[in-house]
Amino acid sequence: MSSSNQRPILIVGAGFAGAVVARELAERANISSVVIDSRDHVAGNCHSVRAADTGILEHVYGPHIFHTSNRETWDYVNRFGVFHPFVNRVKASTQRGIFSLPINLHTINQFYGRHLNPVEARAFLASVADSSITAPANFEEQALKMIGRDLYEAFFLGYTQKQWGCSPRELPASILSRLPVRFSYDDNYYADTFVGIPEAGYTRVIENLLDHPCISVRVSTPWDPAMQRDFGHVFFSGPIDAFFGYEEGRLGYRTVYWDRLVAEGDYQGNAVINYPGLEVPFTRVHEHKHFAPWETHNRTVVFTEFSKETTAADTPYYPKRLKTDMTVLEKYQQRAAASPGVTFIGRLGSYRYLDMNVVIEEALKVTRQFLELPQPT
Repeated sequence: MSSSNQRPILIVGAGFAGAVVARELAERANISSVVIDSRDHVAGNCHSVRAADTGILEHVYGPHIFHTSNRETWDYVNRFGVFHPFVNRVKASTQRGIFSLPINLHTINQFYGRHLNPVEARAFLASVADSSITAPANFEEQALKMIGRDLYEAFFLGYTQKQWGCSPRELPASILSRLPVRFSYDDNYYADTFVGIPEAGYTRVIENLLDHPCISVRVSTPWDPAMQRDFGHVFFSGPIDAFFGYEEGRLGYRTVYWDRLVAEGDYQGNAVINYPGLEVPFTRVHEHKHFAPWETHNRTVVFTEFSKETTAADTPYYPKRLKTDMTVLEKYQQRAAASPGVTFIGRLGSYRYLDMNVVIEEALKVTRQFLELPQPT
C-alpha cells in the first residue's frame, strides 16, 4: 500500500496493540498515524511509573509479566526495551497454610501431608478427581475432573467467586486451561521459553515503540466518532460495544482496584500472594519491588487487589464472556464485519482475555493484512 495518497490512520488506544500497529505502519509503509488515548499517559494498563515516595517502579494498573515462547515476539519487544528475566512464583495463603501455585508436586504433597513421587502423585490425583465428569460443561466441572473437590475448594472456588463475581458453574471450562497442574517441583507460574519484565518499565517500551517521525501521539484525547471522517482508517482498541454506542447492550466485564500501602522493609517476601478464601474480601496482594529483583529498596509498595463488577464509570479489565455476553458480542461482530473503515484490535476490541504477547502477535498480523504483506511462516 502506497503512502502517497494515503490519509493518516487513526489509532485509538496507546497500549501495546495500538503502539505496535502504529510502528508497523510507519516502518513497513511510511504511513502516518495519529495515536490517541483518553488517559493522560501511554501504555494503557501496562503503565508503570517510578514512585516518588519510594523510588520503586510501580505497575500502576496491576502487575504485568511478559511471557512468550515465540522467539519473534521476544526479539520484537527487546528492540524497544531491556527485559530482565523474571520467575513468577505465586503463593496462595489459605486457612491450611501457604502453598505454591500453580498446583505442583510440592503443593500436592504439602496439602495432603504425603511424600509422593511424580508417578504416585498423578495416580493419587486421578483417584480424588471426579471421573464421572467426561465432558466438563463449566469451570467447576473442569476443576473437579482435573484435581478433585479438596484442591478445587482450597484454591479456586472462593478465588473465582471473588474474581468473577459469579458461581464457577457460570464460567466456561476453558478458563481453567490457563492454570496447569505439574507433577514436578517446578513452581514457575509460566512455562514459556521467555519471561521477563522491562528494566525501565512498560511505559518506556511503549514510548520507544511510538518514537517515530510518522507517529503523532495525543493523550487526554477521548475517542469521538466524528474523528473517523478525517482519517483513512481506524484501528480501535477500546471496547467494541462502546464503539457502537452500546446499541446492542453492554458486554460484561470485571474490573479491579487496589489499596496502596507504603511500608518499611519487606512486607510479604514475594511478588504475588493469592488469597482464595471467602473469609477475606480481596483476591491477592502484590509487592512491587519484588517485580524488579535487580533493584534494592529499603521501603516497599504493596497493592491489595479487589475485584468488582464494571460500571459505566469503571475501566473494564476482564471480559466475562458469559452466555448472555456472547450473544451480544455476536451482534457487535456482525456490525464490525459491516464496517470496512475500522479494525478492532486488542483485548477490549476483540472482547477476549489476551496476554501481552498475544496482543502483540495479533497486532503484527492485522497490520500485515492491512498492508497486504505475507505473514511470517
